[in-house]
Amino acid sequence: MKKFISIFIVPILVLAIALLPNIKMQATSVYASEIPHKASVLIERSSGKVLCEQNSHEHLPIASVTKLMTVLITLEKIDAGEIGLDDKIMVSSNASGMGGSQIFLDADNEYLLKDLLKSVIVASANDSSVALAEYIAGSENNFVRLMNERASELGLCDTVYSNCTGLPAPDAYSCAFDQAIILNKVLNFDIYHEFSSIWLEDFVHPSGRTTVMTNTNKLSRFYSGCIGGKTGSTNQAKYCLAVGAKRNDMELISVVLGADNSQNRFKLASDLLNFGFDNFETKTLFSSADLENKTIKIKGMDRAAHLKAEREYNLVVNKNEEINFSLNFNLPSVLNKVSENEVVGNVEIIVDGVVVDKIDILSAETHNEASIFDYIKEIVNN
Repeated sequence: MKKFISIFIVPILVLAIALLPNIKMQATSVYASEIPHKASVLIERSSGKVLCEQNSHEHLPIASVTKLMTVLITLEKIDAGEIGLDDKIMVSSNASGMGGSQIFLDADNEYLLKDLLKSVIVASANDSSVALAEYIAGSENNFVRLMNERASELGLCDTVYSNCTGLPAPDAYSCAFDQAIILNKVLNFDIYHEFSSIWLEDFVHPSGRTTVMTNTNKLSRFYSGCIGGKTGSTNQAKYCLAVGAKRNDMELISVVLGADNSQNRFKLASDLLNFGFDNFETKTLFSSADLENKTIKIKGMDRAAHLKAEREYNLVVNKNEEINFSLNFNLPSVLNKVSENEVVGNVEIIVDGVVVDKIDILSAETHNEASIFDYIKEIVNN
């Protein structure tokens, strides 16, 4: 019997030892962290490509990371001209009485919208969040409806809001992936970057007293290339963070939910960003530079329209990875006339034999239709 066991087990051990190098290689090719947390995700900004994730769609409380949507709606309303940074907002007793992190607003006093928005972005002020919500939508409940509508418009299927602050609410939840998408939208606004880069600043109330604002996102000061982020913590949600960073030509967003302590949320978010920057790069497969030697002749004239791309196409790949791609241009050989920025054709981006995108090509200048004198001139020249 012992002889049989020996004959059976020894080959298995030999096979297992032989496979160890492959097992190790597979384990190190995917990011994994031993830091206790409930969910995380790392995405590349321009494409939204997920570079690594853990439980990124799990429904979880997100604490004050909720305020990313509050900030997004406010920024979009400003951008649309519906409200202004210099608007004066009368703070209600309801807003000033919010618990948790706050800037200690005085009830029945007027504050500038930009100061309230700044205090939300820098200091995660609950009272300012509610004051903004009441000003924009008439009440916090109405504003919450806007939040959920915006989440639906963005295709975020794993997010439900119950308030604009992130204070504990049994029916509210989101996920790491959805918050990465929202932060990606917020990072499009210059005013957000102006405020999120503030580390320490006095908030001056109408009465003249001051409250010191300290940025809750420690990575804004201590992580090279940080471009903004939002923290959150409650007993239920534990410690959460959504943060963006840029190095060279690549921008990444990492989100950590449910970390066991504040230090670990910053550590894990930094580790995720480092993993992305160390292992991936952005390759530009198409841009206006690819159109420098392409023109379209204008009929009856000794001229040609120069071209430009509506946008460029970037692909996030593992570093040193070779990309098999080609460009298929669909352009007319001649035009009667053309206006600047008029679409004249397109280019298909083909990767590994598959069309992954189609980008419009525009005229870089205006050319009027040829006159009879242009035709005579061309005949003479030829």
